[in-house]
Amino acid sequence: MNRPLKVALLGCGTVGSAVLRALQEQADDLGARIGRPVEVAGVAVRRPAHHPDVPADLLTTDAHGLVTREDVDLVVEVIGGIEPARSLMLAAFEAGKSVVSANKALLAEDGVALHAAAAKAGVDLYYEAAVAGAIPILRPLRESLVGDQLSRIVGIVNGTTNYILSRMAETGAGFGEALAEATELGYAEADPTADVDGFDAAAKAAILASLAFHTPVAAVDVHREGISTVTATDVARAAEIGCTVKLLAICERVAGADGDSVAVRVHPAMIPTAHPLASVGGAFNAVFVEAEAAGQLMFYGQGAGGEPTASAVLGDLVAIARNRVTGGPGPGVTGYANLAVRPMAETPTRYHVSLDVADKPGVLAAVAQEFARHEVSISTVRQTGRGDAATLVIVTHSAPDAALSATIAALREMPAVRGVTSVLRVEGLS
Repeated sequence: MNRPLKVALLGCGTVGSAVLRALQEQADDLGARIGRPVEVAGVAVRRPAHHPDVPADLLTTDAHGLVTREDVDLVVEVIGGIEPARSLMLAAFEAGKSVVSANKALLAEDGVALHAAAAKAGVDLYYEAAVAGAIPILRPLRESLVGDQLSRIVGIVNGTTNYILSRMAETGAGFGEALAEATELGYAEADPTADVDGFDAAAKAAILASLAFHTPVAAVDVHREGISTVTATDVARAAEIGCTVKLLAICERVAGADGDSVAVRVHPAMIPTAHPLASVGGAFNAVFVEAEAAGQLMFYGQGAGGEPTASAVLGDLVAIARNRVTGGPGPGVTGYANLAVRPMAETPTRYHVSLDVADKPGVLAAVAQEFARHEVSISTVRQTGRGDAATLVIVTHSAPDAALSATIAALREMPAVRGVTSVLRVEGLS
């Protein structure tokens, strides 16, 4: 058949407009790659008057009518949010349409049900653009590495926070100053909560963990901490021990007496400057994968923006269009492992702790005794300054997070400790 494949585009913001432009400008090349011509059937928006660059005959406010139109073959959803995106995707599946989405929040909240609906309808649900922009990471996890056993994924998956932390390290600025610069340059939204408080990264971590460990993981399962409490002193302390501070999404398969479980967390952490992720600066993203057979792999590139994200959307569009031409859906996700999600309290981690202490004999012994009482082993300890400026800097060995947190709470109550000035987790140190 030479009938063009018709694409319904839901949303025409930064990403949607870039997708539309590419579909129009690269129509011949895309058609050659797919094996059939591809055309835009319509563009669903809330306010057509706000899109003067889009041909008027393509614009519609009836998104449901567009996705269920008989001549529509494929749907691209880039409106974001939970509703109406979820209802529109389900309607598309019921009408036999495959869907490409960039909606990390929806996939992290309701991915299991959406995949089940797509599988029941015999159509595809692809969402490479939902994590790390243009970086190809989801399809490698779902397809290229599906024959391997993955043990760990560590990623910088939010460009806004990475830019802020990079500027703090480069200039010595505090969080507020670096955030203001990121906002002025357009890296941060007017309301940066989703980024700086870790919600965006947590949704992406849930998606990564679900694919990597064949286990349903939702955003609510992800332990989440943001970067608003990271200070210039924290960043300086990291540099003193050859580290830098990054907001990390960490997904691990953890062995235990009762079998394996999955630990998924997002929080700022110190990592050695020799680690590949330490050199990822500015608004870039990177994902570091550890696999049993393949070893260590790193995926790096533009993590956001209209054109990079549109690249991922179009890659998925070509893939599901080819599947449509050949007559069947592509490989789906598997949740056969169904591993338990380990609570953060039981997850092994390490702490870097800075304490303002009284500079007198016995203080170090008392502090060390408190760590020992909670069964937390100390890796290194050093003192800087004297008198009122005395500071103890302690790096622990790995221990359950609950034990480390209890240790910090006890230290705050010690008469010899004037204050716990900094607590950051540490990753990647031997």
